[in-house]
Amino acid sequence: MDLEYRSSLTRRLAAVHSLYDDACSTMTLEQINAVVQPTTLPIAFSLVHQVLIEDGSLVFLGGPAPQFDDSWAARLELGVADHGKHKSVEEMMHQRVGDFGALREFQRLVFDATEGYVASIEPAAFSDVLIHPPYGDAIANTFSARVGGAHGITRSDALECWIYQHALRHMGEIEHARSLVGLHGMTS
Repeated sequence: MDLEYRSSLTRRLAAVHSLYDDACSTMTLEQINAVVQPTTLPIAFSLVHQVLIEDGSLVFLGGPAPQFDDSWAARLELGVADHGKHKSVEEMMHQRVGDFGALREFQRLVFDATEGYVASIEPAAFSDVLIHPPYGDAIANTFSARVGGAHGITRSDALECWIYQHALRHMGEIEHARSLVGLHGMTS
């Protein structure tokens, strides 16, 4: 890996983070918390899940410690104070945000931490294998395990899968869900 890769990844992360900024600036608290049918998660789930996964992933990549704690959970007034990765759809149907401004503040802290960390990584460190096969149960059925394959999940693989591609995946959900609450998509 080289400086150009690091620069590209930093730009791509800033771009996907800007999509979250744009989406949040054009939605209301009522829209993000809306449940349009019993098995369709509210936008609040995608927003909270994405930012908590990003926040929690950084430390495993060699970056800063997570910022989410009990005080942030209280400020955000979450319906479920959890990222929801290991919870059922039924459980996460209760995800709500009580303070949208606090969520946006928390997003910005996490996004800045991610972008700052990635911009500081020594290029050779992107190739470091963080998780060696055989993968445990928590990793074996993940997209990152498919990417890492037999050689293991590198720092680059993890950043691309756990943060960048994960953010894009949930932005797609958010863009679709926006139409369910009367809003338009955001990009072409």
